[in-house]
Amino acid sequence: MTTAKREIEAAIEVFVHGYSTGKSHTFPYEASRVGPLWLMRDAVRKNPRDYRSEEWVVHDVAAQEADAIVRQHARPGFAISVVIANEESDGPTRTAYRALGYRLLRTEGFFVQPLSQIPKPPAIVLIERVRTVERAAQLGKSMRRRPIADDLLGDGAPFRQYVAVDGDDIVGRVRSVDAVGATWCADMYVEPSHRRRGIGQALMSKMLHDDRAHGSRCSVLAATHAGALLYPRMGYKRIGTLLIFGPKSRMRL
Repeated sequence: MTTAKREIEAAIEVFVHGYSTGKSHTFPYEASRVGPLWLMRDAVRKNPRDYRSEEWVVHDVAAQEADAIVRQHARPGFAISVVIANEESDGPTRTAYRALGYRLLRTEGFFVQPLSQIPKPPAIVLIERVRTVERAAQLGKSMRRRPIADDLLGDGAPFRQYVAVDGDDIVGRVRSVDAVGATWCADMYVEPSHRRRGIGQALMSKMLHDDRAHGSRCSVLAATHAGALLYPRMGYKRIGTLLIFGPKSRMRL
């Protein structure tokens, strides 16, 4: 196995465990292996109609083989993320999945930060980790989500939540999730009114320094085109691309 392949497979493992942990705040979302594929899905529910969409992750497996496994094991709502290494052409993968009845939903860059060098840009607003019930409630209100539970605000929590605060307002956020000895970076966001001021970089710097202090070996993330412009400035290197496919119509599984 080449070094590049080992790096991608290790990063995928961080991705699936970190992403699953992040989606488990309302109901357990579990990561498991199904043959050569990774699967992320809800734990068993009483009402099958309550299941959220599940995610399959494929790397270095032929489209026909992956499709056969998914058809045998998937619940009705699912997406397939195919990880393509930097040096690979994505054309054959797009063609193969299209022929099998899938459509490309989106593409995302796949990045790793080894935490050996972390930039430390100046912070023009307050950057802090969410540790109090009051700040958690404020963040929950701004995101229109349930606040972080009291027992998940301490050092023993499986994730660390950071916010950028300008005056009385939360203007940015990012979360770091512990996963198999590394960390998964999730939910990076800066309010449109505060972009292009270095707030995203300051948030990332605080998060990455804490990641290293907590013993993480690297930080992994997936990024849209806009995010892909920010993360290399923070020491992330792109190791591949996620091609995210969904069935064109409801498949007979």
